[in-house]
Amino acid sequence: MKRISYLSLIGVLLFCCNLTFAQQKVIKVACIGNSITYGSGIKDRNKDGYPAVLGRLLGSDYEVHNFGIGGRTLLMKGDRPYMKEQIFQDALNFQPDIVTIKLGTNDTKPQNWKYKADFKKDLVTLINAFKQLPSNPKIYLCFPVPAYGVKWGINDSTITREVIPYIKSVAKKMKLKTIDLHTPMSGFPMYFPDQIHPNEAGANRIAEEIYRVISIQNQKN
Repeated sequence: MKRISYLSLIGVLLFCCNLTFAQQKVIKVACIGNSITYGSGIKDRNKDGYPAVLGRLLGSDYEVHNFGIGGRTLLMKGDRPYMKEQIFQDALNFQPDIVTIKLGTNDTKPQNWKYKADFKKDLVTLINAFKQLPSNPKIYLCFPVPAYGVKWGINDSTITREVIPYIKSVAKKMKLKTIDLHTPMSGFPMYFPDQIHPNEAGANRIAEEIYRVISIQNQKN
């Protein structure tokens, strides 16, 4: 009887330990993107870039990592493809529970957009790389923020007329949620000192919108 009681006690303790571990599991969020995600133009990007702000909004139950890198394209035939960078592998190795993908701005440059026929195919390739992970992450496709001028070849006309519709098409096909960062950031040129990259106030607004969508989805699940 004593042995049975002892074994039962061990079983209860192990159950409690496993329960505590499960309750303490941190939800990992990977922010995929270009220089806007990286935080170019923001003095302290580790504090004021939108992934950092998103982390504070989500709270201690979440671990948000910035996997942005400047000048990168979604297009594999683009001048600087994101999926050819080590940071892409780092994001996969992170085994995220949530992924936000914000690419497409640099793809509008003429030297890149001539390969626009590959945009949806390459986006599907990126998505599938994350879908195949053991962590089985929820994936959100973000619409690019507005470009307030034609700069470095980037232009808002291509973003609104082609890039965003392409993203919508892929999201519908793959049954993924989108986060519209273009509409809520429109009409705020003061948030984009160089017309392309958001300042601290702009980054904060981006983070708030991503937080709003993620929070709504978590409440539904």
